[in-house]
Amino acid sequence: MAKKIESPCVSVCQLSGGLCTGCGRTVEEIRHWKAMKRPEKMKTVKRAEERLKKTTRD
Repeated sequence: MAKKIESPCVSVCQLSGGLCTGCGRTVEEIRHWKAMKRPEKMKTVKRAEERLKKTTRD
């Protein structure tokens, strides 16, 4: 059985420009997290990580 993908939430829920400053997910990604299948969650986590890297570089 595949390992469960944990939510990237770090309990710093503040939105800025439609993104959570804690985890890097969009409002839609946060809203749909529980309904997402494993591959979609994996992609979402990767995108969120990239967004956070980009915001810390700017």
